[in-house]
Amino acid sequence: MKLFVDTANIAAIEDLVPLGIVDGVTTNPSLLAKEDEDPSETLKRICELVRGPVSAEVIATDAEGMIREGRQLAAIDEHIAVKVPFGRAGVRACGTLARENIRVNVTLVFSPTQALLAAKVGATFVSPFVGRLDDIATSGMELVGQVVEIYDNYEFATEVLVASTRSPMHIVEAARMGADICT
Repeated sequence: MKLFVDTANIAAIEDLVPLGIVDGVTTNPSLLAKEDEDPSETLKRICELVRGPVSAEVIATDAEGMIREGRQLAAIDEHIAVKVPFGRAGVRACGTLARENIRVNVTLVFSPTQALLAAKVGATFVSPFVGRLDDIATSGMELVGQVVEIYDNYEFATEVLVASTRSPMHIVEAARMGADICT
């Protein structure tokens, strides 16, 4: 299983990379806003440090805006995966960006149906939010198992990126289920 770190803090990434366990990074606009430099510069530095997938999220809420921002983010570095939220606009943006060979991470996935639709339009990664589901008394790990099974059944290339983990047990369970990545 690959491990991604969920931060935009350069010092934290520099501290973890020498351990040899960081395969990628997930960021979001609020994490980038906590850093002192321009978000594009922070993303570029992260890509130089990690040399693996770095998820950078759009802030637009409409498909055209997501596509425009996605292209801009992807132009920062070849390691960028554009993060779009699941929804009609996000699915549309994912399909367009994927057809342009831009890697896409569909985030805020809360059901197997959403994960299926994201894979069908070419998502590189799908991010089920297990901790947020657990927070509302729904099994986030059950969702991960369902998504892994669906992707295996139909040989989707989309990788399951388990997000919003709350404890080491989430990571262990995800690894046992065959999820591709935890962040």
